[in-house]
Formats: sequence, C-alpha cells, structure tokens
Amino acid sequence: MYKIMLCCSAGMSTSMLVRKMEQAAADNNIEATIAAHGADQFDQQQGEYDVILLGPQVGYMKDSLTSRADGKPVEVINPIDYGMQNGEKVLNWAISLI
Repeated sequence: MYKIMLCCSAGMSTSMLVRKMEQAAADNNIEATIAAHGADQFDQQQGEYDVILLGPQVGYMKDSLTSRADGKPVEVINPIDYGMQNGEKVLNWAISLI
C-alpha cells in the first residue's frame, strides 16, 4: 500500500489530480492512498504518508518542507504533468520515489 500526499496552496487545486491518480491506481491494480492537503496542514498530515508531492505553485517551499518531512521524499510535480492532469505518470513517479 502506497501512501501519497499532494500538497498545494489550499489543498483544492490538486484534488482533480488526486482523482486521476486514484483512477490510474485502480486501473493498474495498485493499492494506494492518495490525498491532497494544503501546505498549512503539512506538519499535521505528513506523518501519515510515504512520499510528499508538491504542486508547482508551492515548489518554492520544497527546502522548508523537506527539512520537516522526517526523511521522506519531498518533490515538486512537473508543471506539464500537473497542468495536463497526467495522473498515471505522476502516480508512477511517486511510487518510484518511495
């Protein structure tokens, strides 16, 4: 079971990508828990996940969030994949980081 957190400004803009990633996981028989949270919830939520992906709009926070992520991978989603809502590609990339 993979646990993937997407982090953005308010947790809303990534919700569509979460749905696309969940669909890709279902289509490929991958067990995954995927959720979006706002950056203001990072400290409360990050402990539940294996990897944290940042929306491009909060990419500038990567160093700060990485230092608070208990050694978990924290990476910024490719803006093209984010914009095109390429759930399968982002899912596979997230799994490769774990």
